[in-house]
Amino acid sequence: MASTPDTPAHIDLRKDRGLTIQWADGSGSYYTIAYLRRMSPSADMRELRRHIDTNPLTVLPSGHGTSDPGGALTATDAELVGNYAIRISFSDGHSTGLYTWAYLREIDPASGERDSAPGDEGPAHNDPLGLGGA
Repeated sequence: MASTPDTPAHIDLRKDRGLTIQWADGSGSYYTIAYLRRMSPSADMRELRRHIDTNPLTVLPSGHGTSDPGGALTATDAELVGNYAIRISFSDGHSTGLYTWAYLREIDPASGERDSAPGDEGPAHNDPLGLGGA
């Protein structure tokens, strides 16, 4: 299989710090654990980011942090999903986001810190087909 620019050549996850990826095109990216958690591509996090965009006083759901109130958020596990993504489990119990290589390139912090992710502008989670509740 030919490698594309969105294919990692090397992946290094430091569970207490972050994810470093060296890409096939020679560039590199670094994502802190907190940033990866905040930018999770899971449906619940996309919906939460939409709410925060419209109401900055949105109350975060319980469990959005760490299982140890005095401790820092960490990655507890990670697994490659096929040859296109990585799934990361976090110390707050979140583990439903699949971080595709293309998605990680899109949210690279070096290209500008984001509060929303690609695709966040789509239909609300309670209206996945965008029918407006019809």
